Amino acid sequence: MTWLITGGAGYIGAHVARAMTEAGERAVVYDDLSAGAADRVPQGVPLVVGSILDGGRVADALADHGVTGVVHLAARKRIGESMDRPLHYYRENVEGLRVLLEAVVAAGVPSFVFSSSAAVYGMPHTAGNDALVTEETPCVPLSPYGETKLAGEWMVRAVGRATGLSTASLRYFNVAGAASPELADTGVSNIVPMVFERLTENAPPRIFGDDYPTPDGTCVRDYIHVVDLAEAHVATARALQFSPGRHLTLNIGRGEGVSVREMIDLINAVTGYDRPPTVTPRRPGDPPRVVASADRAATELGWTAKYDVQDMVVSAWEGWIRRHPEAALV
Repeated sequence: MTWLITGGAGYIGAHVARAMTEAGERAVVYDDLSAGAADRVPQGVPLVVGSILDGGRVADALADHGVTGVVHLAARKRIGESMDRPLHYYRENVEGLRVLLEAVVAAGVPSFVFSSSAAVYGMPHTAGNDALVTEETPCVPLSPYGETKLAGEWMVRAVGRATGLSTASLRYFNVAGAASPELADTGVSNIVPMVFERLTENAPPRIFGDDYPTPDGTCVRDYIHVVDLAEAHVATARALQFSPGRHLTLNIGRGEGVSVREMIDLINAVTGYDRPPTVTPRRPGDPPRVVASADRAATELGWTAKYDVQDMVVSAWEGWIRRHPEAALV
């Protein structure tokens, strides 16, 4: 199999490209480099620079490299930005997906894996501090970003039904960690790098609200190591390869909740900082608890997460101090 990985020069995409090659699959990266970097692409993996909105460029890449499957990760993903620029997000995430799928169907590519998000659930109504979000939990996204991911799932599933394309939508929970320092997340939109940035600036980490109905009053989330996430893509790709016309919708998480306060305490311990957080008002739309049920992924793929939150923070910190050596405490 030859897999075209859109967005394969980004944080998650580069890990997927690496996992594919390590598993013996052939990978080709397609990326416009607006958020990715060419030096993230594994050695020996071809890089095609282009936008998913350019159907002709996509079609050429599929033909030139004999692509037999697509993993689609290229998308805009900042929730706050999506609130300010909804049309931009619908163009990039929904229209871009439509153009890509059109090229995939025309080329007769048989398998398609779509990068979705737990943002499709919005504020899930789960009772109790042990409740898990399943794939049957109603999807009521709270942001244009989440809406575009849900619309993308609908589109992928509909095209699969109409054409026989084997498809999967993977709903990522909170991604952290790195396979190696040079592949670490360079953004600061997720909690781990956000806290790293505050510590580096000699500022206290921030907790957005500590009056939620959770054990310590702070929001509880499910965190998944990016290496586990990448391996889930390999398992999904292989599952589709041997099941023509199949469709999967899967949560990719660990099924374990970690509160914001617990995460900050762990980051302080790993980094050697001892900076208590400051509490600020809640952010609008933050659900108290979002923790995945990963049972379906285990059943359908034979995949389960291997790494814990400590592994995520340690590997992420190694990447952070590689770029910010001044942050390391001697």
